[in-house]
Amino acid sequence: MQRRIKLAASILAANPVRLEEDIKKVEMAGIDLIHIDVMDGHFVPNITMGPFFVEGIKRITQVPLDMHLMIEHPERYVNVFADAAGEGDLITFHIEATKKPGEVVSLIKSAGLKASVSLNPDTPTGLVEDLLDTIDMVLVMSVNPGFAGQRFISEILPKIARLRSIAPEGMDIEVDGGITTETISQAVRQGANVIVAASAIFKTNDPCNAIKTLRQIAEQVVREECHHRING
Repeated sequence: MQRRIKLAASILAANPVRLEEDIKKVEMAGIDLIHIDVMDGHFVPNITMGPFFVEGIKRITQVPLDMHLMIEHPERYVNVFADAAGEGDLITFHIEATKKPGEVVSLIKSAGLKASVSLNPDTPTGLVEDLLDTIDMVLVMSVNPGFAGQRFISEILPKIARLRSIAPEGMDIEVDGGITTETISQAVRQGANVIVAASAIFKTNDPCNAIKTLRQIAEQVVREECHHRING
């Protein structure tokens, strides 16, 4: 089955005083997900958005929300973020941030949302492999989480390939951090199909064209893979 490419616009790099305008731009450009980075200043060295913010974003867009919880003890906060979001939205938590990953997945699913688990660049895939049959997506961080604009860590590419090789058919594999027109093809070639872009969208003169270009590059990689499989 050919992988469907999905692009997620990370509003961490959007203009905070023109946030609604920026979200409407990427919505019109056909973005698949609005990626919201929730940071608590403990799990990562930055503080960003909380459930009240998520609730506000939900009011201004029809695009599904991709809530990335970079917070300690996510099991304590799933319900409040689920209440701020809605059916069809997705919550990602970090495997490093909880001793109860199965409980977190169950809480997310019980709230009617899609469940995803993330791992940092240095975290082995073995910590999430037992969860693959219970979740909708796995997120591989290609930078150390906390700030936008970092360099893509290419050493994570074998982890994407490993996860794609053992993931259930149709499961999404997301990559987040340092995505450019050069690195997106590397991630997709290894098996990623959900691509989070921040600066590559919002720090350009034309976010709509940036989305179009990123999608074209990623989909071309998928087409080449399909051609190779068919023709050997």
